[in-house]
Parts: sequence; structure tokens; C-alpha cells
Amino acid sequence: MNETLRTWHRAIEEKDVGALDLLIADDCVFHSPVVHTPQRGKALTKMYLSAAFMVLANDTFTYVREVVGESDAVLEFTVEVQGIHVNGVDMIRWNADGQIVDFKVMLRPMKAINLLNGLMRQMLQQTS
Repeated sequence: MNETLRTWHRAIEEKDVGALDLLIADDCVFHSPVVHTPQRGKALTKMYLSAAFMVLANDTFTYVREVVGESDAVLEFTVEVQGIHVNGVDMIRWNADGQIVDFKVMLRPMKAINLLNGLMRQMLQQTS
């Protein structure tokens, strides 16, 4: 496992939002499963990922499959939130410095998307 993924996994396990400061590149683009427009920049990416840590990083969160390339990875995860089983994929690309430059999240099923949309919206409103 490369250092970027090692740092990402450690941040999730420890719910260490501060680790995102060094991990995310200034020009990072975040693709939300519910927001049509890509969110550009480190500040927006950190805001979305920080909210996701609060909503998803519980004891049931686990990565169940990882496909890793030289500068990107697809990480499939499962988690239970408010009794709903969520299956998702994080698609991460990093630059030569090991900083994340593109982060895309995909979720299923629709019931989970709707639940997480509401929970994420609440978290984002609290942080803005």
C-alpha cells in the first residue's frame, strides 16, 4: 500500500480530519454522489470529507475491496447508518507528491443515498 492510501486509512480509522490538510492538494476536485457540480479546491473538498467522516466513520465502516494503481485507487466500502446498509465506492487519484487531486464518491442503494444526502446536508450546514 502506498503512503497516500496508508495516510487515508489512518485518517478514517482515527477520524482525524486534521490529516486532510496535508493529504488534499490545493486544486483537488470533489465529486459528490448527490451534488451535480464538481466541488473545486482544497477547502470544499475538506469540508465534504470532514462531514463524511462524521456521518460515515462509525464502527461498521469497512473497506471490503481495493483496486490500486500507480496514482489512483478504487475503494469499495460498506457501512450501516441508522439501520440502513450502505454500499459505496471512493475513487481517489493523487499527484506525484502523494496529495489527493480528485475524489469521487458513488453510493447505493437509493434509500442510502437519500439518507446520506439529508445527514450530509445537516453536517455541512453546521460547518458553514
